[in-house]
Amino acid sequence: MSVDIAIDGHGVAVVTINRPEKRNALDMEHYEGLSRAFERVRDDDSIRCAIVTGAGDKAFCAGADLGSWVGREAKLGELWHTQRTMLLNRGLEVWKPIIAAVNGHCVGGGVTLLLACDLRLAVPHVDFSLPEGRRGIVAANGGTQRLLRQLPHAVAMRMLLLGDPLDAEQARRWGLINEVVPADELMTTAHKWAERLAAHAPLAMQASKELALRSRDLDLGSGLRMEQLVNSLLSRSEDVTEGRAAFRDRREPVFRGM
Repeated sequence: MSVDIAIDGHGVAVVTINRPEKRNALDMEHYEGLSRAFERVRDDDSIRCAIVTGAGDKAFCAGADLGSWVGREAKLGELWHTQRTMLLNRGLEVWKPIIAAVNGHCVGGGVTLLLACDLRLAVPHVDFSLPEGRRGIVAANGGTQRLLRQLPHAVAMRMLLLGDPLDAEQARRWGLINEVVPADELMTTAHKWAERLAAHAPLAMQASKELALRSRDLDLGSGLRMEQLVNSLLSRSEDVTEGRAAFRDRREPVFRGM
């Protein structure tokens, strides 16, 4: 039982929730492991993008392991430890691109983790559901906040209030995922996408992601001004010089993130 992280020679990190015997459900240990893994993705300059997936072929993530949380006594003060073991779906700021490779059922906290990823692939037998209402709780860590930003109102509210699942094709049709791919091609496809991302200028990738996500909270004029300021900064980077030289020399650029 663990959350594993492996980094290849292309700058791609693969974060794997490795608890298949529990459908990759998350107890406190695994939530802490996810937090540490994505902190490393955020802070390690050798990592340019990440893939997150689940071990086995049954589940991507079944969400919180309720058996380990129900009845747990916690000090009231913990409610204000908002930065302790921060999660990707609860607000950890990771501006590097993240791909979700959904290898099996995606439930509860698995869906909220998915909602915090940038690109999403899934195998055909997957379904996506938020059953928290039937357990007397809400879809926390972003379920009530991101779902309506990413799906049509009626589709999102059906998932959120009725708990009805979307199958893989419905999820693709409504834009919850990018593509449905055969199970034996899932990680190959995820790696191909990740290697393409890792080959791009890392400063531009991170800036593009941050600008896009922050645009939801800005008026258009402010967003356009932020674009202008960031582009002005990037124009002074070594990567822009390399990009121009590669174009001139008709070769692939080698970006250093500087």
